[in-house]
Amino acid sequence: MQSDFPPPVQEGGSEAALFAAILARDPATGRHCGRVVALSVALARACALTEAEIGSVAVAARLHDVGKIGTPDRVLFKPGRLEGEDWEIMKRHAAAGAEIILRSGMAGGAVIARAVRHHHEHFDGSGYPDGLSGSAIPLASRIIALADTYDALGDVRPYHAARDHVRIMEVLESESGAKCDPDLLRVFVPMIGRSPLRAP
Repeated sequence: MQSDFPPPVQEGGSEAALFAAILARDPATGRHCGRVVALSVALARACALTEAEIGSVAVAARLHDVGKIGTPDRVLFKPGRLEGEDWEIMKRHAAAGAEIILRSGMAGGAVIARAVRHHHEHFDGSGYPDGLSGSAIPLASRIIALADTYDALGDVRPYHAARDHVRIMEVLESESGAKCDPDLLRVFVPMIGRSPLRAP
């Protein structure tokens, strides 16, 4: 039986260095990234992706928030919902993360960077940074986006309390076809329902 838990970060190399930078900048973001890897890998397996594709998803999920290392403290640690200029600054992290990965020289960096750049695109085209929609959004990005949302909703944030599994799924169902890929959500529902990664 395949494990739902993420493969370890390779000792040394660009991935390990970049993940160490995430942890040093904000340990909470690092822990979130680890959980997103586990969820993304489980969903990628449920989608019957190849081992190589799953490996790329795992690396992109682990580094999906690496662009936040350049986000100013007043935005990254703001105790409340971001609005206006602060929100525009935060939105830059997806493209910044892709650029960091491209410049790192890591193996498969172009594919991983593309997945990271587009993990906040929405299925209906309302996301960022490029307003992609539907299947134009890389599959890895759509997988990471769903995992990212599930974990974020189940975590305590300055602007909301942690939600339980039932409430998280209500939110995801309400966003199906708008924020998230409805086909992926149909795979995710039974997978998370029986997974040890399920929120309480």
